[in-house]
Amino acid sequence: MNLDKILVREFIENSVYRLDENTRMINTCLEELSEDEIWLRPNTQSNSVANLILHLCGNITQYAISSLGQKTDVRERDQEFAIQSGYTKSEVIQKLTETVAMAKTIIKNAPIEQIVSKRLVQGFDLSGIGIIVHVVEHYSYHTGQIVFWVKQLKNKDLGFYNGIDLTIKNKG
Repeated sequence: MNLDKILVREFIENSVYRLDENTRMINTCLEELSEDEIWLRPNTQSNSVANLILHLCGNITQYAISSLGQKTDVRERDQEFAIQSGYTKSEVIQKLTETVAMAKTIIKNAPIEQIVSKRLVQGFDLSGIGIIVHVVEHYSYHTGQIVFWVKQLKNKDLGFYNGIDLTIKNKG
């Protein structure tokens, strides 16, 4: 295997790992919230956890599933923020889980030509690498918002890294 393919595979493995980490953190957050709390907005300029998850599903679908996966773009972005009820917590979790799983499959199986070729997505000229970076970065950004909102609501440590010593110094 040549160096280019090795580097692309390493990039993809790390991107998928980050998607899994964010999904784990969002699931932990959702375990703390009631059915009503997933729709609670901190103020009129902010979104509920459910809205953020619907937005993530729309964005991941548009970028990874539609563009990288070469499927029709059917995203209705404004609806992700306008809706104020209609999904249960388990339905939101299922939608996120299925969307991320499909995106991961597309990312893992994308041929190198798809990874390096450019296309327009949401008005941006991106390569497949650019799409994957966007998906991971965007997912992480909104995961942080969800974590912050849940910590505000519950005043509690969510224990994402319980049992792991995060004070260990780097070696090598």
